[in-house]
Amino acid sequence: QVQLVESGGGLVQAGGSLRLSCAASGRSVSTVSMGWFRQAPGKERELVSTIRRSGITYYADSVKGRFTISRDNAKNTVYLQMDSLKPEDTAVYYCAASLSAYPLGQRYDYWGQGTQVTVSS
Repeated sequence: QVQLVESGGGLVQAGGSLRLSCAASGRSVSTVSMGWFRQAPGKERELVSTIRRSGITYYADSVKGRFTISRDNAKNTVYLQMDSLKPEDTAVYYCAASLSAYPLGQRYDYWGQGTQVTVSS
């Protein structure tokens, strides 16, 4: 079992920054693939960014160049640094863990409870 707890969400003005944290327990983040997803009101949940066990990262086109995913193995935590935030980034952000080295889409095994990010214009 892997437990995930997100934190760091909040209200920020457009152009501002936030750093989300996902603290994991039950397994080292270096041994699982980790992903950040988001769901805006009335929309389907979408993939934002992933970091594989190998360290290879992926970003959705909508956040490329603005968001950075990273992990701290010592703290067993994955981060999502979000810069140049836009109102359309407003959503509940979820972190997830997959036991697969190559998880497909949203086929992740463990999910956090989510943290709200609101970007005002």
